[in-house]
Amino acid sequence: MTTKILADFTANLKYSDLSPATVRKTKQCILDWLGVGIRGSREKPAQILRKVILTAQEDEASVLSGEGLTANALNAAFCNGANSHTLDFDDLHNPSIIHIATVVIPPAFAIAEKEHKSGKDVLTAVVAGYEVCARVGEAVIPESYFFWHTTGTVGAIGAGTSAAKILGLNAEQTLHCLGSAGTQAAGLWEFVKEGAMSKPLHTGKSSYAGVLSAYLAKEGFTGATKILEGEKGFCHAMVQEPHLEKLTAGLGLGFKIDDNSFKPYPCCKHSHASLYALQVLQKENKFTAADVAKLEVLVNSITDSLINNPNPQTAYGCKFSIQYCDASVLKYGNVGIEQFSPAAMADPETRALMQKISVHQDPEIQQVYDTDPSKLATKVIVTLKDGRKLEKEVDYPKGDPACPMTWEDSVAKFTALAEPVYGKEKTAKLCALVDKLDEVKDFRTALRNCL
Repeated sequence: MTTKILADFTANLKYSDLSPATVRKTKQCILDWLGVGIRGSREKPAQILRKVILTAQEDEASVLSGEGLTANALNAAFCNGANSHTLDFDDLHNPSIIHIATVVIPPAFAIAEKEHKSGKDVLTAVVAGYEVCARVGEAVIPESYFFWHTTGTVGAIGAGTSAAKILGLNAEQTLHCLGSAGTQAAGLWEFVKEGAMSKPLHTGKSSYAGVLSAYLAKEGFTGATKILEGEKGFCHAMVQEPHLEKLTAGLGLGFKIDDNSFKPYPCCKHSHASLYALQVLQKENKFTAADVAKLEVLVNSITDSLINNPNPQTAYGCKFSIQYCDASVLKYGNVGIEQFSPAAMADPETRALMQKISVHQDPEIQQVYDTDPSKLATKVIVTLKDGRKLEKEVDYPKGDPACPMTWEDSVAKFTALAEPVYGKEKTAKLCALVDKLDEVKDFRTALRNCL
């Protein structure tokens, strides 16, 4: 019973099982999520979701939007999960292609605040959530990714895991929690074609499902005990031949969170190798967008199907257009939140530059991914007007474990995102809270002292 093995692992995991390096990486994941979620709370999709969800004021957990809002734990997890996925600036576990923080940390925060849990409890729950979420994702990737947004589908199971752990459920209760979470899994990629707002809805619903499933299990509500491996369970529903061995292979021999990646650019992670390659080429060869005659981008099949969009019309469309993102980095030298403003997206120079960009599937790049799914590789070939041809392949862009963002990098990112919402003093307090989270005795008191 594979699901039972993961439920037992979750219930039995202790803070003392975590190495200092894993604790530090977990804090970095939390800090990254927190900044992205705080700033993302100001985006239109997040505002609409709050307007609909927060119909009654309850004081169980905080909605981290700078507006002094609280809600019940279910709705706080929903809103914070949605907030953190609006900017496409959130972390990614490459092998599973899941933005795990957006579905694992919101339930942990909401329940920890409601139930007065400790900082060590939060850290342990987040590690457990990353572990199970990543493993389930790897069991259905890459085959399921054409239709299914794994952050939404697998995310419900990851959310159920962190929620069960932070609530202190035993192994049997955790098993039923996973069953209830798994049966709520959803999230289809069709929204990308139109640049619709569905992406944060997926993470909000997953986070909500995790909290709901945990409290249901605590009260004796039962769920499928083979929700992952069963004939009509999650993995077989996602793909014809799931990689079930990946659910438990090497379990307990290190943690998946240690291999997590962070984003220096607020757009789809599949464009990051291309963006980083262009930044390196520009720095080394001193050319500008005006010098470019054409740009060829060689990608794998997932990147091609997901972000080969030569004429995006919305912010989400641009975040999922490798042409738009590459043109932006050529023009501005970087891609930040400001590149997805209405003025930037309509800029004639950027749109003209996009016409010089061609995107193709490439067998060699595909082989890189097929051999090692942690490598979301891309090769760029820049032809300049003076006749020079510049080439660069990037397997690990900035933010991947092999090309890491440091703690200081994450603090700078968090500060830039949170200060416009919470101001300098509260932002510094929140950063210090995460940095010293293992010393916190009552998460509710500590968090509210920062807000």
